[in-house]
Amino acid sequence: MSLLTWFDPWRSPICTCPPKLTFNPYTGCDHKCVYCYASSYIPQFYECHPKKDLLQRLKREAVRLKGELISISNSSDPYPTMEAETGLTRRCLEILAKCNCRIQIITKSNIVLRDIDLLKQVPSMVALTITTDDEETAKTLEPHAPPPSERLKTAEKLVAEGIPVAVRIDPIIPYVNENPEALVKAIAQIGVGHITASTYKVKADNWQRLNLAMPKTAEKLKPLYFEKGEKIGRYTYLPKSLRLKLMENLAKLAKRYGLKFATCREGLKGLNTATCDGSWLIKPTRNRP
Repeated sequence: MSLLTWFDPWRSPICTCPPKLTFNPYTGCDHKCVYCYASSYIPQFYECHPKKDLLQRLKREAVRLKGELISISNSSDPYPTMEAETGLTRRCLEILAKCNCRIQIITKSNIVLRDIDLLKQVPSMVALTITTDDEETAKTLEPHAPPPSERLKTAEKLVAEGIPVAVRIDPIIPYVNENPEALVKAIAQIGVGHITASTYKVKADNWQRLNLAMPKTAEKLKPLYFEKGEKIGRYTYLPKSLRLKLMENLAKLAKRYGLKFATCREGLKGLNTATCDGSWLIKPTRNRP
């Protein structure tokens, strides 16, 4: 299979995701998030476009599924701005809903609400990224993604419709969103069951964007990454002691408000209280129509 591929982008023990297939209807993403990692390995990433011959290829591959978990999407949001018009991700879900699989949606977009009817037809969950509940900060970090208030409403509507939801507070950036207690409390009140968090990892291109978008913050971050930080793979991390402190804070907040918690690609799996990507929320069976 060429569209549905096994998920292991880092080929490293620090990726603790359960076995799953990954699938991206689009190449690239137009949310233009400052901290984006995929832009470092996908050329012209912000020029979003559908995969070639996507539907025909997916139909051929999907019939071979045997109950696997499919994560949509790990490199690009399955609900970019154009999805409201193209409906491409919806047509992919229509194909997958007829096959033997489980579905995990990873998105920042409220367009996912359009597809609740299809998500109800298969064992599914939604992992919704809400990096911060501060509207202005979000506008700076994620200029073309829906605002946090819309994402919180999206999470609330999904939960009300019986679709399990995890929230990714990701990435945590010192001096920006390192103590998101108000957000965690709001998430818990909505009925979200899980939080995944990770710290910002520096790549040359995302650091350049952060430096332009938040120069004062970047100046304070510079010694943390480039003097005290550590290289893991092709990324520059915060020092482990600081990462542990930040993730422990999130773990305590999750426990305080009755949520499961996990870190993502931090080498701190001892803090996890559930499967890191939130896919444990998927109910074993759903009644098909």
